[in-house]
Amino acid sequence: MDQPLSRPSLLNQRAIWGLVALGAIALSLYQAGLFQRDWLNLGGLSQLGRFFQASVQPDLSPEFLRLTLNAIVVTLAYAVCGTCLSLLFGLVGGVLVSEVWWQSVFPRQAKQRSIWLTIRAGLAIPRAIHELIWGLFLINIFGLDPLVAIVAIAIPYGAIVAKVFSEILDETPRQPLMALLNSGVAPLTAFTYSLLPQAFLDLLSYSFYRFECSIRSAAVLGIIGAGGLGYQILLSLQSLRYEQLWTLFYALFVLNGTVDLTSAVLRHRLGSPNRLDLNLRRDNRSKSQELEGLRDGYSTSSGGQESHPTQNAADQVSMPKQQRQPRDRGVMVAGLGAVLLIPFCFWYVSADFSKLWSPRTMQLLADITQSSLPPNFDGEQLPQLLALSWQTLAMSILAIAAAGIGGILLSFPAAHNFFLPGGLLNPTQSSRSGRLLAWGMLLLARSVLLIARAVPAPIWALVALFVLFPGILPGAIALGLHNLGILGRLMAEVTENLDQRPLLALKAQGTPASLVFLYGVLPTTMTRFLAYILYRWEVCMRETVIVGLVGAGGLGRLLTEQLSSFDYSSVIVTLSSFVVLTFIVDWVSGRMRRSLR
Repeated sequence: MDQPLSRPSLLNQRAIWGLVALGAIALSLYQAGLFQRDWLNLGGLSQLGRFFQASVQPDLSPEFLRLTLNAIVVTLAYAVCGTCLSLLFGLVGGVLVSEVWWQSVFPRQAKQRSIWLTIRAGLAIPRAIHELIWGLFLINIFGLDPLVAIVAIAIPYGAIVAKVFSEILDETPRQPLMALLNSGVAPLTAFTYSLLPQAFLDLLSYSFYRFECSIRSAAVLGIIGAGGLGYQILLSLQSLRYEQLWTLFYALFVLNGTVDLTSAVLRHRLGSPNRLDLNLRRDNRSKSQELEGLRDGYSTSSGGQESHPTQNAADQVSMPKQQRQPRDRGVMVAGLGAVLLIPFCFWYVSADFSKLWSPRTMQLLADITQSSLPPNFDGEQLPQLLALSWQTLAMSILAIAAAGIGGILLSFPAAHNFFLPGGLLNPTQSSRSGRLLAWGMLLLARSVLLIARAVPAPIWALVALFVLFPGILPGAIALGLHNLGILGRLMAEVTENLDQRPLLALKAQGTPASLVFLYGVLPTTMTRFLAYILYRWEVCMRETVIVGLVGAGGLGRLLTEQLSSFDYSSVIVTLSSFVVLTFIVDWVSGRMRRSLR
């Protein structure tokens, strides 16, 4: 007798995490004072109107345009130099942090995991501290030197790149690597000739994404005096010269849009359309099992027969010459441009890297270390730290919730294969007005996303303070707008890279466009959308620091005040609280992402 199928439990792991998320959002809204007090400042509406009115009257005087052009070059140079150093640090760190490296160097030894965890934990600390905090710290050592912006980008981004590169390497098929190791090849040589070439496209694609992030970080660092577009934007906003401010905004839009478009074209030509791949469908447990099997000198094929790993490697890496793609001239030109651009940017900023190891720097670091110890932890500070930590957490939750919802809504019209003729929800043949409407929606959605992510979050916070009273709400809105632009573009690429075959099958059967969207598009995209939202939540937590500069509250404001007053013993305590909070968010985000697999 057949047993009836059991109905799946309603309270599975995903449902529980969903209820936790809804509860956290409700508590964060309560913390923001949305239900308790007046939060809207109607007196600032006139100032906000002047701000938007100036958008159609930018300052186009020759003198200010020359100033804007110089600011663009400075911002670009900071981003290029910082990205180069971060990729260099990240590549070395990514190999050392990857689990596959230590399993290759110390096979079957218990100490491999302890070494791996120690290095990984060490890189987690600089990754948790925002580049703006690094910039404020480095200004006290180097002064207003271009070196501040470059190193402030390189340190946290190097740690972030190392983490992501290590995950890419751990997710790369290991048969060729194990074949070389079993043949007696040194681990570093085996990595260079097997794992790194296999992962090259994913590493390069993420490098493009990191460079786009560096552009935005370079603009943010200008706010603390590092120069570039961010510095000029802050000066214009403080002096209420909105016409000049919008000229700088348009320059920032053009710079971000150009980098975004160039990155997308190069990734498409190289065959790596995704900026960021979170590898949701891979199971890390199978990786360790695969490694153990290959370390024993064999692997089992699908047919149940054993084959030598060297033969498997040869089968995987061999490729007939006639099947290899010809060299793309566009990619070669871009490579040549990068070779010329990188030394030009280092020459243009004229940063004195000898300051990094100069006796004066060593002495200042020793003085700061001495003044930081012992940490100034007083029992009376604990309630304040807990309250500010909760404010910081609530700000990040509200920001990522708003960014996630807005990003999902804008991602579909921003995808070129959605509403355009021949797209997922549009028949091949459509009227002229329909085509114009589809193109208009595409351009409008992409413009909104570009503007949202191009403007630094502190500037959005200052604009929000026109009509909102100080607190965590302006900071949450600012971070939400900024991350909305980033998430919306990432999500649009997910839609653009969907497998078309199931959707075309539904459309061929006469399924209405609305049902194709509900039963074909949403189920295949929502998991990755949620994974991107959780990933950006980790980043958003770090970014709460930068809106603290303009009175958004939380640990960021307290940390900024302590750095400005050189109270390093208190900085250690506040920074430790922030790092612990960041680790908690990383852990929760990681658990929630694993529940999506």
